Amino acid sequence: MRFILATLVTLGTIAGAAAQTNYESWPVLKNPFPSTGGNNVMIDKYDPVVSGGKCTTDFTAIIEGKPYYNEVVFDAVPTAGGILCTNGKFRAKDGSAEGTTPFEVFIKDGVKRAKP
Repeated sequence: MRFILATLVTLGTIAGAAAQTNYESWPVLKNPFPSTGGNNVMIDKYDPVVSGGKCTTDFTAIIEGKPYYNEVVFDAVPTAGGILCTNGKFRAKDGSAEGTTPFEVFIKDGVKRAKP
């Protein structure tokens, strides 16, 4: 019985380790990039800064060549020796739109990486 329990604990530990995300394998964040929402929207001037437990940045959504000015606030979660910007909430600067985003950014040693 102890052997079975020890084996299950070991397998659980291995599975947990395998499930961890390798954030440093994510591509470096480059501007502009396609919006996670699709529809040929491009995101530009995206440069998250970490302060007070949050990651924040202003950014521009470009739709058919026209810029729309926005901001996003993420939770800043210490992870893998860096900060994971996750659970993002955005809003248009003019108040016309708001919502959430599945987009995530990992920041470590000054390098910003975007979730693939």
